[in-house]
Amino acid sequence: MKKWFSGRISLILPGLLLSQYGYAQLTLGAQLRTRTELRNGQGAPQPLGADPAFFTSQRTRLIAGFSAYRIKLGLTVQDVRVWGQDASTLNRTTTPDNNGFMLHEAWAEILLTDTIVKNKSLSLKVGRQELVYDDSRLLGNLDWLQQGRRHDAAVLKYESRDWTLHAGAAFNQNKENASGTIYNPVPPGNYPANTNGGNAYKSLEFAYVSRKLSKGNLSFLFLTDQFSKYHTDSVEHVAVKVWETGAYSRMTTGLFYTQQFNRISYTAAAYHQFGTNGNGQTVSGSLLSGSFMYNVSKAFTAGAGVDYTSPDFDPLYGTPHKFWGNMDYFYVASGFGNKGLQDYYIKTKLKPGQRWVVTGDVHEFYAASAVAGMSKQFGTEADLTANYTLTKMIGLEAGYSHFWNTATLSSPSVKNIKNAGSNSNWAYLSVNIRPEFLIK
Repeated sequence: MKKWFSGRISLILPGLLLSQYGYAQLTLGAQLRTRTELRNGQGAPQPLGADPAFFTSQRTRLIAGFSAYRIKLGLTVQDVRVWGQDASTLNRTTTPDNNGFMLHEAWAEILLTDTIVKNKSLSLKVGRQELVYDDSRLLGNLDWLQQGRRHDAAVLKYESRDWTLHAGAAFNQNKENASGTIYNPVPPGNYPANTNGGNAYKSLEFAYVSRKLSKGNLSFLFLTDQFSKYHTDSVEHVAVKVWETGAYSRMTTGLFYTQQFNRISYTAAAYHQFGTNGNGQTVSGSLLSGSFMYNVSKAFTAGAGVDYTSPDFDPLYGTPHKFWGNMDYFYVASGFGNKGLQDYYIKTKLKPGQRWVVTGDVHEFYAASAVAGMSKQFGTEADLTANYTLTKMIGLEAGYSHFWNTATLSSPSVKNIKNAGSNSNWAYLSVNIRPEFLIK
């Protein structure tokens, strides 16, 4: 009887609490995503004779959402770790570099206009949140990496049937200071702060404007990020950065366009970057991109495209895994000598059934600037990925990638890998479980 009563109470109480807010809703969800990887040159070529790496990583998330009259709340707590990272008994010693438990999202969105106003809304979203815009090239949640990406920010949003206008800002500090705003941007742990392995920004502001077209979209982005100034000092004969007052400021602006025409969908983007980067260097860079996909049939799509990034351009806080090859050779943690990138690619997508999606891509990579005494060609990458939906909550994914690199890629001025092999490969198998419940 006691067990029956406590079980009914656990179901009734949320309903009683929510009834106070009229049409309030509570959503509860979770994610458990494991990924087993065989790495034999993922990220950079391996030296000849090096053994492949093999491991399983896991992301575990608990997700809650609440919505009521003129308010929404979101909360995501996650734990990221490699199987075997911790002792199998109680671990009384915490290693900060391996501590993968964190708050991924915690935000509130306040509707400043009344909900009865149709086709228009003005809201303010504050707290830890993902910033995802357009195709995630410059601002994305980096969901492929187990830890993902989030920002501590405030975003003012105006949205109507045809227009989207967002303005956001973030200001980072290490702690509650008694005075001053000096910020140490070096993150704890093993993860880089930025897409290209740089330091975390001290502050960030952006404006985003998007206009819906008949079968497409045109958007404009202006983003400026600031980085802590520093000077180099010597501590026990080792050079270290000493962070100081003031900041370097960098600006990025440009357009993104996508359109559907009969069986063809195409996208184009152009961005310019200028100002001063986190190392105090003056930059003037650009990113140009264009691609198309053609629906050959209901089951098969194929297309091609080209990307160009100049040596000075940094792709900000996007999702590079989506664009420049699954093996993450470019614009991830492993640098490639500030040479810029040309990427010529072919993409295919096959849906042999309701549950299956298979993609196959080929990339041909070149440097965007000269490499002294060598060819500009970096190499060729082939990616094959298969997704299978077992149920609405359970998905399986497998992939294999191969990279045929040139001597240019492993040369001292690019990846700087001594005695590097010319063939690299990477394979993975992932299980993604995502239950979700709605309480009205």
